[in-house]
Amino acid sequence: MTTYYVWMESPVGPLLLTSDGAALTGLYMNEHRHGPDGVGEGWVEDENAAPLPEAKRQLAAYFAGERTDFDLPLAAEGTVFQKKVWAELCRIPCGETISYGQLARRIGDPNASRAVGLANGKNPVSIVVPCHRVIGAGGKLIGYGGGLERKQKLLTHERDVLARRGGDGAQSATGGLFG
Repeated sequence: MTTYYVWMESPVGPLLLTSDGAALTGLYMNEHRHGPDGVGEGWVEDENAAPLPEAKRQLAAYFAGERTDFDLPLAAEGTVFQKKVWAELCRIPCGETISYGQLARRIGDPNASRAVGLANGKNPVSIVVPCHRVIGAGGKLIGYGGGLERKQKLLTHERDVLARRGGDGAQSATGGLFG
């Protein structure tokens, strides 16, 4: 199976976007825990492979403060439980945060906050599937595959965008794609 990829510069550093030719399969930061070890066999750099051009466009608009959600076809590989967690992540409005315990309750398993944290950490489509919006119970920033500094930058960016707009957070349109 071919994995198409492209690199993109962003305010949080270089981003690696991957695709199966139809859907976005990954979005990784440099030194991303649980990210790929690098470009491997069967990987083809192709900036025109679907949906990579649209993903780059939407990400550029996100970082420019012009959009707060994403509308991209996603095909993230994971367990049924992981996909359930990732779908719920997409329902967290831009600029807002919830705890791992709150996320566990939202998926109907209030005792699964640790498992939710592990699934959150395995999210292969960071930023688009906003795992950075999940924080510790006491409001502390914990557990982000791209690093806590990047998590803080993303949360600050979203809050700043919403403050400039004077509006509430918007929900991602990608939530139903993990269903």
